Amino acid sequence: MSPYFAVIKRDLLLSYRQGADLVMVLAFFLIASALFPLAVGPDPVILGRIASGIIWVLALLSVMLSLDRIFHNDYDDGALEQMEISPQSFYLIILAKIIAHWITTGIPLIILSPIIAIMLNLDNDAFITMILSLAIGTPILSLIGAIGAALSLGARRAGLLVAMLVLPLYIQILIFAISAIDASINNFPVRPHLLFLAAILAAALPLAPLAAAASIRQAFE
Repeated sequence: MSPYFAVIKRDLLLSYRQGADLVMVLAFFLIASALFPLAVGPDPVILGRIASGIIWVLALLSVMLSLDRIFHNDYDDGALEQMEISPQSFYLIILAKIIAHWITTGIPLIILSPIIAIMLNLDNDAFITMILSLAIGTPILSLIGAIGAALSLGARRAGLLVAMLVLPLYIQILIFAISAIDASINNFPVRPHLLFLAAILAAALPLAPLAAAASIRQAFE
């Protein structure tokens, strides 16, 4: 497994060196969340009611901002093609790159989310559910986003194409995640919603890298 850990380490190092991309994602998450109290008013009751939706929509959009860097830079400089023709499993290489993307994007968003939740007056009882939903849901965003990023390789206006491809697939994740948080606030069972998210993750984990690898091979042709 050392070649695949090397891919993860390489992508983490590149992300660290190109820190502006990560800063942009986190800055968008923070600044956009600060705009909602200005738009809907400072009433803590109203903010608390919509906090779960705000946090998840902004997390989704923040992940979308970073999807280009999963494959596009390596595609442009030829590194991705070298990975494809190497003797290592291309499927596992793609999975390693998706894991690296989640580490550099999903985990920082999970860490920042309690700050946004406090600012938006999210019910304290829903904090653990919110973090669990993000911990399960953000890997799905990276997995599905990788398919969109792979399909858009070599395309003009790739960012717009990725958004059109992945947004319809993100809707069910948004529904189950927000439903879990709202259920926690209203003292309803949370487990069914989180189990649905976990089921989507269990399906996406083996299938998304397979679809992304096939799309990348198609782009090379």
